[in-house]
Amino acid sequence: MKDEVYKMVKKTEIKTLTGLLKSLKSSIQEVEASSVVSVDGFMLASALPQTTHKERVAVMSAAIHSLGETAARELGRGELSEVYVKGENGSVVVIPSGKNAVLTTLTKADNGSDSVSQDMKRTADEVAKLV
Repeated sequence: MKDEVYKMVKKTEIKTLTGLLKSLKSSIQEVEASSVVSVDGFMLASALPQTTHKERVAVMSAAIHSLGETAARELGRGELSEVYVKGENGSVVVIPSGKNAVLTTLTKADNGSDSVSQDMKRTADEVAKLV
């Protein structure tokens, strides 16, 4: 299954995705890390710290996306735009990026800015064009 995911995304696209993630992190102070994950739970690109278990992030991102999508649909909330998980040390934001991927962003605890959310959604739109 993992091979099928990577066949969808060319090496040049992975470099472009990684560049988008690094750009997101460098341009928005609240963003600590981010990744692009297939809806099946495979890491496609990341700007995560070395100590992060990338496979765990990938699987959790896909699960969060799936649950969010199901909840939005089953509870009549329409199409999923984002899932926001807030903890005392920061937040996890999962945004659909087309039909095949999600953008997962880890933000600092003081994040709440609409402009940060808009920048993340713009990045998710760029990801959707590539995946």
